[in-house]
Amino acid sequence: MSSQEYQLVIIGGGPAGLTAGLYAARDRLKVLLVEKGALGGQVLVTDWIDNYPGFPDGISGFDLIDKMSAQAARFGLENKVAPVTSMDLSGKSKKLFLENGDILECQTLILTTGARPNTLDIPGEAELTGKGVSYCATCDGPFYKEEEIIVVGGGDTAIQEADHLTKFASKVTVIHRRDKLRATMVLQENAFANEKINFIWNSSVISVKGKTAVEGVQVRNNDGEESFIKATGVFILIGTIPNNEILPLDQLGADERGFIITDEEMRTKIPGVMAAGDIRSKAVRQVVNAAGEGAVAAISAEDYLSQLA
Repeated sequence: MSSQEYQLVIIGGGPAGLTAGLYAARDRLKVLLVEKGALGGQVLVTDWIDNYPGFPDGISGFDLIDKMSAQAARFGLENKVAPVTSMDLSGKSKKLFLENGDILECQTLILTTGARPNTLDIPGEAELTGKGVSYCATCDGPFYKEEEIIVVGGGDTAIQEADHLTKFASKVTVIHRRDKLRATMVLQENAFANEKINFIWNSSVISVKGKTAVEGVQVRNNDGEESFIKATGVFILIGTIPNNEILPLDQLGADERGFIITDEEMRTKIPGVMAAGDIRSKAVRQVVNAAGEGAVAAISAEDYLSQLA
């Protein structure tokens, strides 16, 4: 067991964490980025990104993270692969306890632990993620121009995104396990008035079909009857889960879903602790705004450190 001290520790190696690390390392802070696995987070399972500035032809999620991490490494960002099991944020020096027994101490901390989409956990879903299965209509909708696609879900996000997807797709079929939607009435009215949206009620998607790309889904209704629906894209929009298992939410301040609440400068309720990216309580979760929030969080951390000097 060992103990190491840093000016700044960043937990999470997605776009927010890497950008924060880039800014901090470039300003010569003693900074460490801790990631429990491979750098990149959800971006690694994104087959193609068409809406990140600076890449007019698009870029794969893997290549984008590779470029981000290489840029941060050029300025000397130190990375450590180790799960954080718990933390003590009560003192001026924040303590992070790692799975291997090591302890990290830091004056400032940036939380970029991210979030993950709820999944259906059905055959074909994981295998075809990024190959027709998506969890982000804003990210992947433009790939389905004049094609038939499926949206799974009945809440605000699912119905709002279904309406958005009709800008590209020739037909959007919403599959919902109940006989009525949970979305707000205004969103429902817009969806029902949209001629491109079709609804299948009281039904669940039980598998995604396709060898190298989505070809359709197998659906079972509440009476047990099954049918196959042809589609080239399946958008599973049944909510997002924050990766907050190791975070002291009562100290940090969180919304009803467990996402961390911050101010515009990414500061939490705890002095010296910032949060950025998908772990934040916010409406939009995109790579580009995660990166921007990472930069803001790093600048806030520097400001905090300067007040301690």
